[in-house]
Amino acid sequence: MFAFFSTGSDPLRERVLRDAAIEHGLVAPEDLAPAANAELAALGGALFESPLLSFNGDTSCSSCHLDRFGSADGIPVAIGVGGEGEGAARVLSGGAIVPRNALPLWGRGAPGFDRFFWDGKVELLPEGNVLSQFGWSPPSNDPLVVAAHLPVVQIREMVVDDIEVQTAYETETVESAQQVFAAVTRRVADDPELGAQAADVFSVAQNELTFLMLAEAIAAFIRDEFQVRESRFSRFVFEQEPLSELEVRGGLLFYGKGRCASCHTGPHFSDFEFHAVPIQQVSFGMNGFGVDYGRFNTTRSPTDRYLFRTPPLWQVAATGPYGHAGGASSLQEAIEAHFDPLSQLSNEDWQSRDRVEFYQRLRAWAAEDASIPHLSHDEVEALAAFLHTLSFVEATD
Repeated sequence: MFAFFSTGSDPLRERVLRDAAIEHGLVAPEDLAPAANAELAALGGALFESPLLSFNGDTSCSSCHLDRFGSADGIPVAIGVGGEGEGAARVLSGGAIVPRNALPLWGRGAPGFDRFFWDGKVELLPEGNVLSQFGWSPPSNDPLVVAAHLPVVQIREMVVDDIEVQTAYETETVESAQQVFAAVTRRVADDPELGAQAADVFSVAQNELTFLMLAEAIAAFIRDEFQVRESRFSRFVFEQEPLSELEVRGGLLFYGKGRCASCHTGPHFSDFEFHAVPIQQVSFGMNGFGVDYGRFNTTRSPTDRYLFRTPPLWQVAATGPYGHAGGASSLQEAIEAHFDPLSQLSNEDWQSRDRVEFYQRLRAWAAEDASIPHLSHDEVEALAAFLHTLSFVEATD
């Protein structure tokens, strides 16, 4: 009697996984490719690297969006103005804490990517209007261009919270934001190299530049530089290239028992809706005292407390820590938080208020429709292995 052992994955299981991915909206990377504008994108890249966009500080977009960390920053919550270095060194540098995890930029502005930031404070509505902090008069009908406006006026992120800012600009009005945009634009226009480059791209005099032009250039750069590329999983689905048995098992869990695709669906592995996952809050929070109400801060609807936009998953293996406050240090911890949020909890120093706050977050999580069953250690490891297949591969591979 003979025993046969397969070193690869079962063809039927592979076919089921491919069908599930396509059924849930996965498309080939070329279908998400943006229209090219090399000159505008090159200007945007120079602006992305320039601290001239920091109103009264020395921070650039690239301070928190680094290739080394998959276009994120490798730390739980971002360090804005005054920060120096990368990763852990930036945490120790004494810069201003921005109370949310820096999101990676992959796929931003591609078809179907219409909601931005953890709380969805910029979104393209079905009727074509862009809803944002600019109200019903956004600077652009392109949500990525609108989103590119916001970090520049974010206190602690790119604006030092000094006496001048507190007295003259910290008013939560569009008018104050416009003053900051004007000042930043003047700095760029007065720069001999960057100002001349921008003026040439837009065929205007340097003193005719506007911040909208700068934001359009940054958006063009983000679309081009961070477009979705080929991954081992996309090659598996569309080019019949192999995955390991463990990776296939993880993929079937992702679309099956694990119910990951209930939220992580579509071409970006996100439904762009808002859900509660009680990953530990490790910073002071957007609302202070270790609290972040998430989507509520945008809508003011009580039912939106503790809800955050489903993060897309391209390059996810390189973009930890995970969660809106970076409370999960590994993919495994992030996965476990979806079905066993107490597993990673560190509450020795909690006071009564901290416990009550966590109970509220648990209540929001328990109300989610997609109830995830218990997953074994081996199943969590398989899911993590599958998520690694969403990392991009070189075109020459």
